Amino acid sequence: MPLRRHGISRGVTLLGQTSNNEGTTQLRSYFVYMLTNKPRGVLYVVITNNLERRIQEHRLGKGSAFCKKYNLQRLVYAYEFNDVNDAIAAEKRIKKWRRAWKEQLIEERNSGWDELMPDVRVP
Repeated sequence: MPLRRHGISRGVTLLGQTSNNEGTTQLRSYFVYMLTNKPRGVLYVVITNNLERRIQEHRLGKGSAFCKKYNLQRLVYAYEFNDVNDAIAAEKRIKKWRRAWKEQLIEERNSGWDELMPDVRVP
């Protein structure tokens, strides 16, 4: 699934590369993302290495207890990294931000707080 189609941005670093058995290099992906229950609702900031799987887990109620309690299933922001350390640092930085700054970050790329992965459904 092409991430750009969903409005997911990409941070470019080359530190998250791995080699597979054939000797070719592939990049690992890590995502910092934000979920909400409605536009300008409760926000949840977290990191994952498989965004589609994690969103599906949230929608099945298998996400965190916090997400389940507040029904946080709407993906409104995601940023892709190739270096896990960059992703962790970004997650920690964003979690410390004031709410208005988080809202501004979302609205820079998703002014309507639209669901970025509407095609990820619960089986």
